[in-house]
Amino acid sequence: MKVVFWVALIGIIYTYIGYPAGVWILSRLRPRPWKTAPMRPSVSVILAVHNGIAQLPGKLEELLGLDYPNLREIIVVSDGSSDGTAEFLAQQDHHARLKTIILDEHQGKAVAVNAGIATAMGDILLFVDIRPEIGSGAIDQLVSNFADPQIGCVTGELILRQNGHDAAAAAVSGIYWRYEQWIRTCESAVDSPVGVYGGFYAVRRELAVPQPAGMILDDMFQPLSVIRQGFRSVLDPTAYVYDAWPKEARKEFRRKVRTLAGNLQLFQLVPWTLTLKNRVLFQLISHKVARLIVPYLLILLLVSALTLSVTSPLYAAAAALQLAGLLLAVSALFIRIPVLGRIASPASALLILNAAAVVGLYRFLTTRGPLWHIWNAPPAAQSPPPENLNLARFESGAVAGQSSTKSF
Repeated sequence: MKVVFWVALIGIIYTYIGYPAGVWILSRLRPRPWKTAPMRPSVSVILAVHNGIAQLPGKLEELLGLDYPNLREIIVVSDGSSDGTAEFLAQQDHHARLKTIILDEHQGKAVAVNAGIATAMGDILLFVDIRPEIGSGAIDQLVSNFADPQIGCVTGELILRQNGHDAAAAAVSGIYWRYEQWIRTCESAVDSPVGVYGGFYAVRRELAVPQPAGMILDDMFQPLSVIRQGFRSVLDPTAYVYDAWPKEARKEFRRKVRTLAGNLQLFQLVPWTLTLKNRVLFQLISHKVARLIVPYLLILLLVSALTLSVTSPLYAAAAALQLAGLLLAVSALFIRIPVLGRIASPASALLILNAAAVVGLYRFLTTRGPLWHIWNAPPAAQSPPPENLNLARFESGAVAGQSSTKSF
């Protein structure tokens, strides 16, 4: 049991502290800077949408008003929408830069994105989601990284808004996300991060790879595919994009379940990612695979500490500390006391993330049919788009106001 305790403890410490500290030190000792320079390659924007009629008009206003002068086309793919999205898009053929693809059946984001890739003609493919808001000058900043011929994929800096979030959800989109972005920035300085923010990233068109049907995490598949071809994927912290994750802990939990199940799906559908064919295999195992294992290490740590506590004050203290942290995290999630929530929010966030990994494994193993089915949510009440929306007025390239949008 002592061996179990110490192996579990070392594994947990390595995952959350050891690897991040190691990659940070390496980024300082052996950084690999890349060239950036102002440039204006043609850009094709690709947006996949399923039942997005409530958000789509505002998103199109934003995209058609982007402040990037060489925006070749905006490709919107309706993935089997049944809420009027396809009909709305069919009415927008008067705009020269807007191309629409209507898929009659709902086949998942991967198929929709693949259709966009096959149609795109720009030098750079910019993948966006319907919810995020692109900051002023962000595309210029993003594409400036492609001045370096070794750069094949670039993502921006995601700024998460937290208005109205409960304490645990705010901790996930606050403390946790800053921690996650810091690790990705360090990985980028050393070589490449193993994933990017899926709502705003760009790839050289000749390097974009069609993803397997049913794939959930294009934001891991595309960067890893670019890396496999001998190029780098990097993060530009000056290309801002704004988003908001779920305001409630239970909804944030469901979001993480989908994402973590998607990690397992990636390893199943693209097995080369876990072989030496993957140049960033060490980063992938340390950053992603280890986090899927940590929940079980936490259980082993607690069980071994409880077993050993009868003979050793050290292990008794370790068990008491774990139980106290667990009790604090659970209490903050179910007892709405503001002060308690704020104090315990980091512990609650950690509990959400690790519980989601366990449930994500269960959903991965038990979901029938394509795994993207777990993205489906009960339809929300939606208002029809404005009948008099005139997208042609945005042809001049004037910057549109920020819109309030939701997810794919």
